[in-house]
Amino acid sequence: MSFVRQLIARQPVESERTAGGPALRRVLGVPGLICVGLGTMLGGIFTTIGVGTQAAGPGVIAAFFLSGLACVFVSLCYAELASMVPIAGSAYTYAYATLGEAVAWVIGWDLILEYGISVAPVAASWSGYAQSFLGNYGIALPQWAKVAHLALGRNGIDLAHTQVDLFAVLVVLAITALIAIGIKESASVNTWLVLVQIVAIAVFVIALMGALHPGNYHPAFPRGLHGVVNGAALVFFAYIGFDTVTVASEEAKRPERDVPFAVIGSLAIGAVLYVAIAWVTVGVVPWAHIDKDAGMADAVRRAGNNPYVAGIVTAGAIAGTTTVMLTSLLGQVRIFYVMARDRMLPPFVSRIDPRTRTPLLTTVTTGVIVAALAGIVPLDVLLSLVNIGTLSAFAIVCAGVLVLRYVKPSARRPFRAPLGPLVAVLGCGLCLYLMIGGLSGGTWLRFVLWFLAGAVVYALYGHRHSLLRAEQGDGGASTLA
Repeated sequence: MSFVRQLIARQPVESERTAGGPALRRVLGVPGLICVGLGTMLGGIFTTIGVGTQAAGPGVIAAFFLSGLACVFVSLCYAELASMVPIAGSAYTYAYATLGEAVAWVIGWDLILEYGISVAPVAASWSGYAQSFLGNYGIALPQWAKVAHLALGRNGIDLAHTQVDLFAVLVVLAITALIAIGIKESASVNTWLVLVQIVAIAVFVIALMGALHPGNYHPAFPRGLHGVVNGAALVFFAYIGFDTVTVASEEAKRPERDVPFAVIGSLAIGAVLYVAIAWVTVGVVPWAHIDKDAGMADAVRRAGNNPYVAGIVTAGAIAGTTTVMLTSLLGQVRIFYVMARDRMLPPFVSRIDPRTRTPLLTTVTTGVIVAALAGIVPLDVLLSLVNIGTLSAFAIVCAGVLVLRYVKPSARRPFRAPLGPLVAVLGCGLCLYLMIGGLSGGTWLRFVLWFLAGAVVYALYGHRHSLLRAEQGDGGASTLA
């Protein structure tokens, strides 16, 4: 097989590999899958509303609408591919079946930004909320255990001045243990925490309706269209999550039906809640003075600082950051699992524990690495990479749907995106528009460097050990059959 044909080799759409040994447990129905999506989505609103408002002013409402519109098209494409390829792996799996191995590797590498690395700064945020809560009762951690700070000296790490975010480490390890126990237990905890978030958001919206100031909505677009686009690119982080549903496809009871419903359902619920929160927050807080790190808490303070409302919103924020970490870490482990099953990563990564029916070794290893990063390395700058990595993955998923509609028009599609080619073009176009028009040059530079690092790993291991290439031998690239 020629080098180029190796790079574009595709897995059959109907292919469902097994890693050997026990399979993942199929225990999730539509409600559980929707909560998996909302578990990642809802936590993002607590941190993005302030940043988005500073970028767009009252236009943040339009920014959430624009991001949501892009995600509507993307979600329909995800739903179609999820019904055709009911396998764990999300955008990585779909790209492998439509656009080839090289693109699949790029997407798998990008998804590390969305699922894995983003857990560490979220853990730091959880730690901040927890320390603030304990501070109300006069309880404080020692200075060395409050924040992550890696001090470097001439001879390496300066241990005397290095600090550890103890709570961030402990919460990541606790979540790792929960995920290792099993998907059913993880999903149950996630569902309860999602309910806490929904209650917190409902209380926030209802309690603050009487404190709205109509003048805060004018001018509607103080930073112009560019401000709205920039704001949409920033708040896009809040929408990341509906695709997490597809990562759990092999743990869904009826993936062909349940996953598409859950993808669209989680996005619809999240979008309605986001617009409501943005409307209330902007109406209470003058946009130029909002606290970018805690916009909702700022709104509660300006509306009278009712202690009950403040406590419920804080509980929602802690629940939100917890579910973001849980579902993101779960998604990252499942991505690694599928890539290893395809031999794009070493085979031991896909090994399933016969008792827990989870990739136990990979779960523990990933959790320990993330806990270490959360504990000693400030990773806030990496959050700028999360959006660009996810937007690129979403764009490729939409392109995959477009390709399949023309290359394999008669393939079985239990769910068909309405006006499929048009929806795919609009989804891909809006994602690219937000990437180009809303993200900085520095973010693009870091993204390119991350891409080059992934290319090196693929050249040294993935390309050489790919199971699909070994199966095909000299038979050429696969067909979508």
